[in-house]
Amino acid sequence: MKYVACLAAATVGGLGTAPPADASEQHAVQHRHAVHRHAIHRAEPTIQAAVDAARPGDTVVIPPGVYRESVLITKPRVTLRGSGPKTVISPRAERAENACGQQGNGICVIGGPGHRLRGVTIRSLTVAGFKKNGIWASGTSRLRVRNVRARNNGQWGIALEKSVRSSVRHNSVRGNGDAGIFLANTVEEEGGATDTRGTTVNNNRAVGNRIGITIRRVRNLRADGNRITGNCAGVFVVGDESRPRAGDLSVSGNVVSDNNKHCPATKRLPFLQGVGIVLTGAEETRVGGNLVHRNVGTSPLSGGIVLFPSFAKAPNERNVISGNSALGNQPADLLNLDPAGSGNRFAGNQCRTSKPAGLC
Repeated sequence: MKYVACLAAATVGGLGTAPPADASEQHAVQHRHAVHRHAIHRAEPTIQAAVDAARPGDTVVIPPGVYRESVLITKPRVTLRGSGPKTVISPRAERAENACGQQGNGICVIGGPGHRLRGVTIRSLTVAGFKKNGIWASGTSRLRVRNVRARNNGQWGIALEKSVRSSVRHNSVRGNGDAGIFLANTVEEEGGATDTRGTTVNNNRAVGNRIGITIRRVRNLRADGNRITGNCAGVFVVGDESRPRAGDLSVSGNVVSDNNKHCPATKRLPFLQGVGIVLTGAEETRVGGNLVHRNVGTSPLSGGIVLFPSFAKAPNERNVISGNSALGNQPADLLNLDPAGSGNRFAGNQCRTSKPAGLC
């Protein structure tokens, strides 16, 4: 059994004066036997009820425990903060209580028509076992996802669309059905690449997913310092013929190794195995300073660092692959399989094999 308690705001000057209207509060989710040092202002039955009671600037604090519900956040500047990996959000056995759960998601952060939802933070919790996505965000600005474990979700672990200035850092994504971390312009519509205005995907760990990180039809983003291993594929940078093109990205300082799990073909992709970093239909992307080791397979996309023509026949153009250590990958460490591509440059990489020869 668990309940939600809204903590009373601190008194001002020791006189019990009510706080200003814009003062932030903590809304603490608590199991029956937990001990609080704060007065209980109001009890709520679920995490969702605490989120609904929160105002912009408030924090919902969740201690260790298993919480069988989905959480929908539509208010700006709300923080959802667990107490570490043992704070677990998982599906209900019965019918989901809100649109987020009804769509098979764990935590949803959703902006309204015509404006982005700003300043939401999700941190220090586990979201696991959902039919679709662990965390799903659409139409957000300055979303922060920190120290989250997203595991064994049916599609994506942490997924963002139509979002800008996001920060996805220090998370662990494991065993998700498609990408551990997924970023896109839009999922259900066609269109040119979104300028993410400096979104960062840094220092995450992706293990045992279909794809570690997918970056699809976006621009102005950095994916740096991630450790990506044991997936069917490491990193996908995906573009097509739409304008503006996907690109102006940095994929740097990542460890992409031993992504040799086998995943069957889908409607969009051939079977995957032994895939390191793939650029398909991208432009002006910088792939530098990565360790790309021992990715081995026989998929059309297998190899260390691969330039591959998009399935919409859009070429890779003006990408720079430099300063990487790519070793022990098969069928080759570096592969340029895009004969229609132009202006792509391989320079200063440590490697032993390439297709065509001479890229090392």
